[in-house]
Amino acid sequence: MRKFAFALAALALSAGSAFAQRLPITVAPTHYDLWFAPDLQNATFRGRETIDVTVPNPTSSITLNAAEIQFQNVAITSGGRTQTARVTLDEKSEMATLTVPRPLAAGTASIQITYTGILNDKLRGFYLSKANGRRYAVTQMEATDARRAFPGWDEPAYKSTFDISLLIDSGDTAISNGAQLSDKPGPEAGKHTLVFARTPKMSAYLVAMLVGDFVCRSGSADAIAVRVCSTPDKLPLTGFALEAAQQELKFYNEWTGIKYVFGKLDIIGIPDFAAGAMENAGAITFREEELFADPQRASLGTRKTVASVLSHEIAHQWFGDLVTMKWWDDIWLNEGFATWMANKPLAAWHPEWQVDLDDVEETQIAVSTDALRATRPIRTKVETPDEINEVFDGIAYQKTASVLRTIENYVGPEEFRKGVQSYLRKYSFANAAGEDFWTEVARVTGKPVDRIMKPFIEQPGAPVVKVEAKCQGNTTDVSLHQERFVGVPGSSTSSSTLWAIPVCFKTQGRSPQQCTLLEQRDQKASLPVCAANASANANGRGYYLSEYTPDEVRAIARTARGSLTAAERLSLLGDEWWMVRAGRHDIGVYLDSASSLAGDDAPSVVEQIAGSLAFTHHNVLQMNDVASFEDWIRRRFAPELMTLGLPGNASDPDDRQARRATLLSLVGVTGNSADVQRQARDLAVKYIDDPSSVPGTLASTVLHVAAVGGDAMLYDRYMAQLPKLTDKPEEYYRYLNALTSFRDPALVQRTLRFAISPDVRTQDTSTLIASLIGQPWAQDAAWTFVKANWETLTKTLGVFQGIPRIAGAVAAFCSREKKAEVELFFKEHPVPAADRTLKQAFERIDNCAAVNERQSAPASTWLSTAAR
Repeated sequence: MRKFAFALAALALSAGSAFAQRLPITVAPTHYDLWFAPDLQNATFRGRETIDVTVPNPTSSITLNAAEIQFQNVAITSGGRTQTARVTLDEKSEMATLTVPRPLAAGTASIQITYTGILNDKLRGFYLSKANGRRYAVTQMEATDARRAFPGWDEPAYKSTFDISLLIDSGDTAISNGAQLSDKPGPEAGKHTLVFARTPKMSAYLVAMLVGDFVCRSGSADAIAVRVCSTPDKLPLTGFALEAAQQELKFYNEWTGIKYVFGKLDIIGIPDFAAGAMENAGAITFREEELFADPQRASLGTRKTVASVLSHEIAHQWFGDLVTMKWWDDIWLNEGFATWMANKPLAAWHPEWQVDLDDVEETQIAVSTDALRATRPIRTKVETPDEINEVFDGIAYQKTASVLRTIENYVGPEEFRKGVQSYLRKYSFANAAGEDFWTEVARVTGKPVDRIMKPFIEQPGAPVVKVEAKCQGNTTDVSLHQERFVGVPGSSTSSSTLWAIPVCFKTQGRSPQQCTLLEQRDQKASLPVCAANASANANGRGYYLSEYTPDEVRAIARTARGSLTAAERLSLLGDEWWMVRAGRHDIGVYLDSASSLAGDDAPSVVEQIAGSLAFTHHNVLQMNDVASFEDWIRRRFAPELMTLGLPGNASDPDDRQARRATLLSLVGVTGNSADVQRQARDLAVKYIDDPSSVPGTLASTVLHVAAVGGDAMLYDRYMAQLPKLTDKPEEYYRYLNALTSFRDPALVQRTLRFAISPDVRTQDTSTLIASLIGQPWAQDAAWTFVKANWETLTKTLGVFQGIPRIAGAVAAFCSREKKAEVELFFKEHPVPAADRTLKQAFERIDNCAAVNERQSAPASTWLSTAAR
């Protein structure tokens, strides 16, 4: 499953499910025959199922999962005898126990259940979606919501085959995991029955059903049928996704050495969807804006997002669907592997996208959580649905992917691939644990993958490697020291935490990289050339931070554009920013380095600089330094923006367009350039009248920068576009998200009220509110609004990223006084589903306040000297 917005809180369920536990290890399913009859108008459904099970020992009772299910009739057949079963519900644990008068004999049995359920409005299980004046029935089962669609064994280790059929309105169609085998009228008036092919063995959370007026664009890859499906109005936007899916499916077939096993591949955009996408076997579901792209107007960011999320979900067809973790504590075997794999097809298909830089950004995202004391190990014990859904976070996704890249880089890509292929073959249609993976890869490669991987998986935190290098004639002596990195000034580190870290050096003009395995607290290494300023993280592939002396950082940065790859430059700046955040270096070291790289031609490098300078502007500077800091930004970065020009052309290379957009925001917003804001407003007005007047990659930034000084008249024009653009998701969200950039207090209030109105989908409500909490000019008003409307919000928001997203957004505050206020609020209004999220948010507030205390004076000093 691809989360919508990784930096936000982990997916979470409602507090009502906090007591659910593991099923007893007794009876196990082998096959489900499922029949559903959804009633879209009344938001209910009827269900009928037969479950074939194995019974290892005689028993009178069988316990399975069920939630929000009304059992009608239950019978169990065993040994030629059918008995009616009594049903005992445990609502807190979301389980049902079926008891028969006479014990079932060891062997096989068959359970027959008829029941009813609700098509809920909470975006989980079998639920109701609405668009274009009509209703849809769709599913989202992961992690623990298959039990809301059918009683069964809703745990990943219980793999079964599934036969699925649906009785639906005659004017609708349906999509499921298997290919459609038949479509027959009746047996009820005004209905028809669709029957789908039997699935291979898979876990219950991968079952998918979609009912409505979906239409599809068809293609194929390696003789596998591929379709991208949508509501009728979105069909013109499906072409790019189909092209990407075909490319990626071919890539994975070849890379894994195992041809896709689920028969056909459908990819479906859903109007209401809490996550970003979901890897249901053979029927991947998507949030619309993550899947659809206008062939004429799509920005580079949208094209990369669609291709990347698709690649992530298609990777899951092997990593998660074919081979599934035994239990949710190893969810990283699914999500981390899909994240790691996702950029490989993109690099082959569009090398100009420089997706290796996205890999480095993922490492920095992971560190943002792993630098907290409230982080967690990649493998974390979980039992309840709340606990399970909280581990769908940056640790499971980005940290795991970064660790895999570290080992892949050390072992060698081709050897590592052979190990992964062997793992996939060995555990196909089965379940695996982390030990199964690293043991198999170590066996195949002959490298100590198990010794390296185990501490990264089982202990929390990110390592920082202190590097001291000195030339000795024609060689370089290197001293290395490792410790756990803690991202707050004045914090001591744990002396007991050690990793086996493959530290790989890149020397100027020397290839290949030089690697050493750092297993001790302190260790020596030697490079065969004089390279005192060598990069200690070749191509930014390692999951560790490199700490150099301040003078070394400045020296490396001065020559970086000629001596380091873009990935290494991005890694250098990202690591140095963490040294500033942790109080290890004064902020002036970073600002000098950023100044040296201000004209960098890699968009990701410029984005890193822009993000760090925005944080500095909002959270570090003393009030009397703000004007001089803004002046420095304008002097240092506006010339580059002028060289690139506004608005540019849609035919410009992608990297040029991306840099233009980043610099426009940096100079116009953080640099507070009145001239740039005026240009943005002029462009925004032109864009509203003629969308072709501004290149797609620049359009979103233009709307945001224009809004900074925008008035009610401009706000009204943005609002007026929304109902016109429901069939164009990217354009719609450009305007919707730009509403949060208006600074007029009255307009902030309008956006807050709009967020909870019927005109906004519940999937978007928390996004708008969380975004406003993250804006310095709006956060107090947004927080006041949240407190005043808490009861409404908790009742209406979706369960995946609603309340937890808002809870996580309070991390944007930066004072201990505000921390005390939000702590008190959540003490009085607990959110069990976001327990870890809130602990991390409170720690982030403390850390931000500490950065202000530690770095505001050095920033002032730097501005009075170096910035002149």
